[in-house]
Amino acid sequence: MAELATIARPYAEALFEAAPADQAPAWAEQVQALGVVAGDERLRSFAENPRVTQEQVFDVITSAAGLQLAPGVVNFLRTVLDNGRLAALPEVATQFTALLNSRNGVSDAVIQSAFPIDAAQVAEIVSSLERRFGRKLQASVQVEPELIGGVRVVVGDEVLDTSVRAQLDRMRSALTA
Repeated sequence: MAELATIARPYAEALFEAAPADQAPAWAEQVQALGVVAGDERLRSFAENPRVTQEQVFDVITSAAGLQLAPGVVNFLRTVLDNGRLAALPEVATQFTALLNSRNGVSDAVIQSAFPIDAAQVAEIVSSLERRFGRKLQASVQVEPELIGGVRVVVGDEVLDTSVRAQLDRMRSALTA
């Protein structure tokens, strides 16, 4: 959603600037946890109730996140709540992580596979992909049975699709052309 991204950007940038470099990964973990909690529809309904105070919303979010928050993250959360931007918090977390990854020279990679992949296979794929893309990758794996076989990798806006589904689609296009 473009509007949330626009709203979230200044918050993410301000939080990133405020985060001490040595604590930024811990802050990213805390903000991600807050983003997950804020993404819950029941919490947003609770927060929108006029009988509920901001302090009650703050308490519910922090207890649901289950982390001891850094003072800077606590101040950030209070600011988000004061400005009525709870709905933007998941996007703020995404943008904050992207800023941190950019500073560290790391990109997120999503590896989609038709079948579950064990840790050794993931490490081998990531190693190969890091050489190909020329940067450090932080990978997550998704099982997508419709791929039939092979893998599909998404790194930023780049896609490497070696799945059986993609090969069949290319063959279909070639035969119908």
